[in-house]
Amino acid sequence: MNTDANVWLLAAVALHAGFQLTVTAIVYPALAGTPDDDWGETHARHSRRIAPLVTLVYGAAVVACALAATADPSLGTWVALAGTAVAILVTTTVAAPLHGRLDARDPALVARLLAADRVRCASAFLALAGAVGAALV
Repeated sequence: MNTDANVWLLAAVALHAGFQLTVTAIVYPALAGTPDDDWGETHARHSRRIAPLVTLVYGAAVVACALAATADPSLGTWVALAGTAVAILVTTTVAAPLHGRLDARDPALVARLLAADRVRCASAFLALAGAVGAALV
């Protein structure tokens, strides 16, 4: 087993899980609580500020997953890869398109965004559990 790949995997998915927990527990509840009159400006500011972080965090996770998958992957590696893939898939197919439709506050769309975010958070922590497992093998 390539220890360096497992260390990078663990670091990247831990970063992703921490980022995702922050978004789920702090960022999205604050966004969802934004009054209707302030929604447009607040949502636009959120989108501008979080996009570079998403790119950095997801990019690190993808690179680390690729390195670990090509090293000598264990079951934990594949669990980490699957959890990361689900989080990215939910982001690209659900969360990002919803953000694109939220120029005006729509409670139903905000509720769908929060639900998708909980799936991303669970997936990120599944990935973290897998990475821990891979690091311990």
